[in-house]
Amino acid sequence: MALKLNVPSIVCSGCADTITKAIKTVEDDATVDVNIEAKTVTVDAKASDESIKQAITATGHTIG
Repeated sequence: MALKLNVPSIVCSGCADTITKAIKTVEDDATVDVNIEAKTVTVDAKASDESIKQAITATGHTIG
């Protein structure tokens, strides 16, 4: 099941790349969709929601 998170600190494609790479370190097979305009991250992964959230916050971004 996909996890959709609001990440208000996303401002550019660089942010999207950083978040995607961080999530891929948790789970290499994860499907990650970052919508810069909507400031959302949608992740389809087997990893726990908490580990995905930790990967995002570890990059310095906030989850709103």
